[in-house]
Amino acid sequence: MQSRIGRIALVAVGLVVAIVGAVFAGQGLNLIPGSTMTGDRTWLYVGAVMVVVGLILVWLGLRRAPSGRA
Repeated sequence: MQSRIGRIALVAVGLVVAIVGAVFAGQGLNLIPGSTMTGDRTWLYVGAVMVVVGLILVWLGLRRAPSGRA
């Protein structure tokens, strides 16, 4: 991704996905009570995958764009 706005958007979306995934994982581990998701291991796995995907998106948004020189 080469546009600055696109890179910022990618980082922002990645952060949101990672944070939501961390909340899901916390509920799956029974660390965050008060939901039907609490204590259900399925949400631990869904959350873990979301955290990984979010971190990949952040990494893609932060890495340097190719210089374009041959």
